[in-house]
Amino acid sequence: MVKNDQKIINGWCMYDWANSVYSLTITTAVFPSYFFAVTGGEGKIVNFLGLEINNSVLYTFALSAAFFIVALQNPFLSAISDYKGNKKRFMQFFCYMGSIACCLMFFFNSSTIALGVFLSVFAAMGYAGSLVFYNSYLPEIATEDRFDKISAKGFALGYIGSVVLLILNLLMIEQPSWFFIETHLVDGVKKAIDGSLAPRISFLTVGIWWFLFAQITFRRLPNVENKNSSEHVLKKGMQELTKVWQQLKHLPLLKKFLVGFFFYSMGVQTVMYLATIFGEEVIGMHMSELIILVLVLQILAIAGAYGMAAIAKRKGNIFALILTLALWIIVCFAAFFMKKGMVVEYYILGVLVGLVMGGVQSMSRSTYSKLMPQETKDHASFFSFYETLEKLSIALGTAVYAGILSITGSMNNSAVSMALFFIIGILVLVKIPSKSSYHTSIEDQR
Repeated sequence: MVKNDQKIINGWCMYDWANSVYSLTITTAVFPSYFFAVTGGEGKIVNFLGLEINNSVLYTFALSAAFFIVALQNPFLSAISDYKGNKKRFMQFFCYMGSIACCLMFFFNSSTIALGVFLSVFAAMGYAGSLVFYNSYLPEIATEDRFDKISAKGFALGYIGSVVLLILNLLMIEQPSWFFIETHLVDGVKKAIDGSLAPRISFLTVGIWWFLFAQITFRRLPNVENKNSSEHVLKKGMQELTKVWQQLKHLPLLKKFLVGFFFYSMGVQTVMYLATIFGEEVIGMHMSELIILVLVLQILAIAGAYGMAAIAKRKGNIFALILTLALWIIVCFAAFFMKKGMVVEYYILGVLVGLVMGGVQSMSRSTYSKLMPQETKDHASFFSFYETLEKLSIALGTAVYAGILSITGSMNNSAVSMALFFIIGILVLVKIPSKSSYHTSIEDQR
């Protein structure tokens, strides 16, 4: 496969543009608020498949189930794709699963709660599942010296694309008459007669956007010839997975990075997923203020991704990651002192979160790509461990956050507890040489 082909690289980066609308609109900005609105408000009891359950618990379990399923399936699927050489097909399958699930969310309302829950699970599975195969293309389409810049470009495109669509969707929610949605006057303000229509259309636009722009990626990414046409694909896939496990035993640098990545991801992912809830519950921010905050985070994340790539070029990837994690620790301790009415202060904290959010995500992906042995062909299998650890970290991090909240009754305590994960991450990463270029092989890391 020819590396550093600009057309292929641009096509690869476009998948970030395509799928990031899911993470912003569905997981952060619109779907959570809509879910609690149609189920009666946070903390309400709903009927789910005959069970009476708290809607907040139901929402959390749905996300946990999706990430847990992905964590279990990824090692097997990626091992099979490495053996069969058809990672592009797997990537397409999960992409289409996620985008179609988002489109079908248009039919999610107060009378179809079970449908909405299952679709949210399938959408999350599609999003997370496709990323394993997407990320594994990076070491195949580019040389190691370009990983940082290309990874940053992908994340930057994702942040830009997600902001563009979110702004359009928010305009539709706030100004429905501009989009020919039937309205009536409520206290002198035009409101949609069907208040659920605009959010449901936004879910539909996410699915369509994701599906259509992904075609650019699928047209440009090369097909890989099958390595074997054996019918015993599961057995061979398991053999591929076992082979990667054996290699990891002899890759101390990669193992150390994965341990550090697991711990600091618990903090990163938890803070990112719960930032808007913290702003609403602790600071008392209104939805419009939270939306502005989300947009600020996305825009600043672009600068963070490129900024950390520039630092890594001069000081090395590990140095850049440690610097980012140190800033995350500051964020956690600052959150501890936040209280009702501190909107301006929370915006200032959001500026720092935005910068470190893009930096840590981009730098983690490129660093892992560099630490993988150059001679390996099992890129999807290696990246499955990366993605699996991230999904498990989300489940564990949010569980710790919720546990501390239930014991102390304070989100401030939960937020500051995340600093422990960043500290552990730093303690592990300092044991890895901070080089801008690794050129690692299995022999090098022994």
